[in-house]
Amino acid sequence: MKKNGILNRHLAGALAELGHGDTVLVCDVGMPVPSSVPRVVDLAFRAGIPSFADVLDGLLDELVIESATAALEVHDANPPAARLLAERLPVLDFVTHDELKARSRDAGLVVRTGEARPYANVLLRCGVFF
Repeated sequence: MKKNGILNRHLAGALAELGHGDTVLVCDVGMPVPSSVPRVVDLAFRAGIPSFADVLDGLLDELVIESATAALEVHDANPPAARLLAERLPVLDFVTHDELKARSRDAGLVVRTGEARPYANVLLRCGVFF
């Protein structure tokens, strides 16, 4: 049995299958999950639990991320999420929310959080550790 890191077996297994260039959508409870995504791990329990910040931090501890994309609208609609993304992700691009939803169709994994604030979504692109 694992004693640290991501303990959710479905999420840990899905992360182990990711490779360089694969994308992971980390999203709030309101983000539509595209039917084309092969794996979805839904962590939502109650509104706000687990938070977008907690899930993002856990994923960033486990993955190498080469870039990320978020919605432009996050700046006005959810400044705390915008600050969190800017602090955690050095290579961060912004597109419209509609464009983020379109790009999410090609994600290899969706991790749905319990976050109940708007635009707390980010598309992470996996890198390599060497």
